[in-house]
Amino acid sequence: MSRKSFNVGEVARDGGGHAIGAAANLTGIKVPTIRYYESIGLLAEPTRTQAGRRVYDGAAISRLKFIRHARELGFEVEQIRRLLELASEPQRSCGEVDRIAKAHLADIDSRIARLTALREEMEHMISECAQGQVCECRILEVLSNHNYCQHDMH
Repeated sequence: MSRKSFNVGEVARDGGGHAIGAAANLTGIKVPTIRYYESIGLLAEPTRTQAGRRVYDGAAISRLKFIRHARELGFEVEQIRRLLELASEPQRSCGEVDRIAKAHLADIDSRIARLTALREEMEHMISECAQGQVCECRILEVLSNHNYCQHDMH
């Protein structure tokens, strides 16, 4: 499989600037979120027209697409910030990138384990409910006392 060299600041071939609404459409990121990314320094403040409107170049669009994809994969903002910093040094070893991705995967695995335990607990509570009177409801009994739970992981 051939890989394209990666440059998060790569300029789009159209070369033109884009207003914030067009940038939102091109990247799938809402306008307020683009402004938020600017406010926290994840995206450099763009140049402005004489009328004060933001103009995003191809590099900004590429960066926004990177950010959106990383967010879709569940990376936190600070992880994305670091990944972007690392991406700006193309000759650097990708060891730290790998460590960030592995830590994120471990976090995903942990969340999946907690959700699996939660699902099993809910299934168990529901299966034990006789659907009789509220005073005999196993679901309410388990909710009122964690000691009745099968798992401690939720």
